[in-house]
Order: sequence, then C-alpha cells, then structure tokens
Amino acid sequence: MRITVIVPTYRRPKDLERCLEALEKQTRPVDEVLVIVRDTDPETWGFLEAFNPEVLPMRPVKLSIPGQVAALNAGLDAAQGDIIAITDDDAAPRGNWLAYIETHFLSDHRIGGVGGRDWVHLGNYLENGARERVGRVQWYGRVIGNHHLGVGLPREVDVLKGANMSYRRTAISGLRFDQRLRGTGAQVHNDLGFSLALRKAGWKLIYDPGVAVDHYPAQRFDEDQRGIVFSDTALINAAHNETIVLLDYFPVLQRIIFIVWSTLVGTQIKPGFLQCLRSFPKEGLLAGQKWLASLRGRWQGWLSWKKCLG
Repeated sequence: MRITVIVPTYRRPKDLERCLEALEKQTRPVDEVLVIVRDTDPETWGFLEAFNPEVLPMRPVKLSIPGQVAALNAGLDAAQGDIIAITDDDAAPRGNWLAYIETHFLSDHRIGGVGGRDWVHLGNYLENGARERVGRVQWYGRVIGNHHLGVGLPREVDVLKGANMSYRRTAISGLRFDQRLRGTGAQVHNDLGFSLALRKAGWKLIYDPGVAVDHYPAQRFDEDQRGIVFSDTALINAAHNETIVLLDYFPVLQRIIFIVWSTLVGTQIKPGFLQCLRSFPKEGLLAGQKWLASLRGRWQGWLSWKKCLG
C-alpha cells in the first residue's frame, strides 16, 4: 500500500515544520506528503523553498482559493496513494501513526476510514481526560466528538476528526469535501460531512486511540477563533454547516426531529431556546446572542440545503 499524507497550511511555518519533522520520524515511512499552500502565503513558501527534499518525499500544491475545503479537495486531486491520510499543520503525528493506520486498512477491506486521538496541548497544559463515547451522531442530531479524549479499544464510529483521519482511496472515489460549507478558513464540520458520506455508503470508520497525533491548536486567520472570543459570524457558519451535513445524512423523519431538537434544545455551543435559558444566569445577554446566531445558522443551513435540492 502507498500512503499519501495531506497537510493543508496557511501562514504557520513553525507549526508546519514540527508536523513535517514528525512525518520524517514515522516507523512506517510515508510515500508522499502533499503540503497545500495558498499563493498569498510568502512565509510558508519561503520555508518550503529552504526545505531539504532528501528527508521527506514532499511536494507543495499551490492554491489560489481560500478555505480548508478547497485545500483538501486539491489534496485529493493530487494524491497518488492507496491510503490518503490527513492531518493539520499544527499537529504532529506520533511515530507509529502510519504503521497503525496501515495495519487497520489491511485487516478488513470494509474499512473506509481510520482515525484516532489528538492529544491537545494548550501551552504547557495537556488535556488528559478519558472518554469512551467518541465520534457518534445520536438519532436526534447531537454530535458527540471527544476525539481528543478517547480511550479504550479500536471501535466503529460515525465521525473522524480532521486533524487525524485517513481514508481508503477506493472508498472515497468521487467524493469531495462539501463546497457548500461556509467560512473563510477552517470551514468547520467538513470532516463531519465527509465521514457521514462514507457511513451512508456503507463503509466502516474506525477510531483507535493508538492512532495518535499531538495537537497544538494554533492561531486561525479567519472569523473562527476557537471560542477564545465570541464571533457571531463563526457560530452562524458552524450551525449552517452542521445543519446541511445532518440534513443530507438523515432520512425524512430524523430530519424533522433534528430541526425541532436543534431549535428547541440544542447544545451549549449551538444553543436552542432551552439551552439559552439555562445559560442566561451565567452568561447574561451573551446567551441570547449565541441563541440568535445559532438560530440564524440553522435557518440559513436549511435554506442552503433546500436550494441544492431544487
């Protein structure tokens, strides 16, 4: 099996350097590394021009379109491997990452995707929690992540995380990351949509905590600042994107249930009315802002989804 690793990057050459150094140290050598770089990113191009081509089979792919979705699709177009692994520029795969990925794909031809834990480093603090429930979409639409906290044995999941996911080429033939998703940079939930498309097609997705990367969340150069500062636009985009993805995935009855649940209840991050009331004593008017942004995103997501149907 040939393995390609795709690394989208934008204006984070120091993070990219750490990522490439980690790929150099894989016990199962990588066959191809594609670094997807914007044409408006001179810092990264300067770093790549000085990069030693003898230490890693790396080639850059130039892109003029902003956003992670376009970068990932450009990577899929250029990739030559039988297995296509994807990680972030601010992640550093552990030494046995590719070896474990390959072992899973060789073990079962029905496996379409493999991912694992991303150990999140926040400055000097390592998030070291433990969760058994990882990567699941509940019947009414609540998405359970916890990829950064997963423990236990390898198991089937519904969703793999963008910082640590890999796919069998034959499973994703003809599949693209969703260009309807909003956002000028991260375009959140692109991994959710891609994963659920494979699940809907009948492929297995495996989450193995041993397939690990170290993740050092870095600055984003868009409206989504990872919750550090509340952004109305970022929350609208996130709710819009999640709504499109889940409406695509669910059958008719579950679509109705999801719309009712998401607008009436929701989650702390994308609150419905009841979550807004619950958060109001602590957050005050901010709780209302989040609810309105979430509601707008849900509505706009519904309209975008309906437009594509028509």
